[in-house]
Amino acid sequence: MDHFMKRAIELAINNVKDGGQPFGAVLVKNQDIIAEGVNELHKKHDVSGHAEMLAIRRAQTLFHTNDLSGFTMYASGEPCPMCLTAMYFAGIDKLYYCQSVEDAFNAGLGKSKMIYEDLKKSRDDREIKMVQIPLQEDEVNPMKLWKEKV
Repeated sequence: MDHFMKRAIELAINNVKDGGQPFGAVLVKNQDIIAEGVNELHKKHDVSGHAEMLAIRRAQTLFHTNDLSGFTMYASGEPCPMCLTAMYFAGIDKLYYCQSVEDAFNAGLGKSKMIYEDLKKSRDDREIKMVQIPLQEDEVNPMKLWKEKV
């Protein structure tokens, strides 16, 4: 097994021993570990405190950038939709993971599987009810401001 994946799994094991969930992540560039993370939900009470999210935040802070093109993520578990989306936004080029969403589901960690399935549905059929409140004609349009700025 790849030494970066071994490190991600080691982080996950240590996190379980510390009272957390079995997730660890290692963010790599040019064969160097740039940042690591473990799920810190049990410490910070922050649902976004996932291993991959924390590794991304740390690397972006370190390099003062939102663009992590050329980076590779090694995750002990298949990323949840939130973490995968963050990787897309950050421009991470490659992801390796060890255990699948199904493995997590079978271990009693079913949110990721449920969310992936829910996202396949139309907006009207999703668990979270989404209602659009459009801008009024007399209101400033922030998207238009952005488009004019760039």
